[in-house]
Amino acid sequence: MIYLGADHRGFYLKEGIKKFLEEEKIKFDDLGNLSYDESDDYPDFAKKVALKISSHPKNKGILVCGSGIGMSIAANRFKGVRAGVCLSGYMAREAKRAIDINILCLAADLTDINTAKSIVREWLKTSFKKEPRYLRRVKKIDQLPNY
Repeated sequence: MIYLGADHRGFYLKEGIKKFLEEEKIKFDDLGNLSYDESDDYPDFAKKVALKISSHPKNKGILVCGSGIGMSIAANRFKGVRAGVCLSGYMAREAKRAIDINILCLAADLTDINTAKSIVREWLKTSFKKEPRYLRRVKKIDQLPNY
């Protein structure tokens, strides 16, 4: 399952990603915002998606805001979440391969729908390289305390 979330700046890109996931027959759940609301706040949607990933680690999430940075910062506050902003297929591939990000954050202000599809496609098709050095690094990330 892929959980989706976006604020007003990411809303329309999220809607395009939903159509792409439907076309690819990939199961998803849209956790909001379900309609465009200029007064919404990205941490609310980051929290909804991050809680799902934190409690169901086999699942994945996609968060979209203007820069992707706010969503990434907010989502990474949750145990077991490794969220990363990706602006290209290369970044998505490397983030999944070496860090095993489980939440992909996209920058709607910098990413058109075709680029977003490419990023999502790369992220979904890439497997985490379970080599000792990558496993060690992810374990260290997951063990970092919240201060």
